[in-house]
Amino acid sequence: MTDKRVRILVAKPGLDGHDRGVKTVCLALRDAGFEVIYTGLHKTPDQIVRAALQEDVDVIGLSILSGAHVPISTEVKQKMRDAGIGDTLLLVGGVIPGRDVPKLEAAGVDGVFPVASPYDAIVAFIKEKLHV
Repeated sequence: MTDKRVRILVAKPGLDGHDRGVKTVCLALRDAGFEVIYTGLHKTPDQIVRAALQEDVDVIGLSILSGAHVPISTEVKQKMRDAGIGDTLLLVGGVIPGRDVPKLEAAGVDGVFPVASPYDAIVAFIKEKLHV
């Protein structure tokens, strides 16, 4: 990686209207030195991937509290592959039961961060994966 600042797109897919937690994650990522772009609520997988392409991000983070994390994450990852950005880091956070983590990893999700995950762990994971 060059001196380019790591860019992270954070999105809330689906109909879930709760975004207080994801906003605090965005602030923690910003405070860690990353450039963070938050898309806001109710984004579709197509909108998320389109925004990732437009913003030329290194990481896509999804915040999902609705229980639809497996199908939504799977669809986003497939659309990322279709758009030629399948190697972009994909993280998922929110209400994620432990039994679903293997399903998300099998779908191509790089990192899963359930509610109450320490911010430092998210930052360290991104830095390790991107070698920054």
